[in-house]
Amino acid sequence: MINSIRLWFERQAYGVCSWWGGKLGISATHIRMYFIYLSFFTFGSPIIIYFIMAFILEHKDYFRPSRSRRRNSIWEL
Repeated sequence: MINSIRLWFERQAYGVCSWWGGKLGISATHIRMYFIYLSFFTFGSPIIIYFIMAFILEHKDYFRPSRSRRRNSIWEL
């Protein structure tokens, strides 16, 4: 049970950092270190933001509109 929780958390954590690293052009290791340092200086508040980003990254398909379901233009009515 503990191993499955640890593996899930590691997969989510590495996914968020690598996604941000790809978007910003920064190494994922640097982003992890920034989160750790920022968490120490602000008493853990970035951890909440981090979990929110992990949730959004996991469910990002639900947040963007579907490409197959295009709106009809006014000329197709």
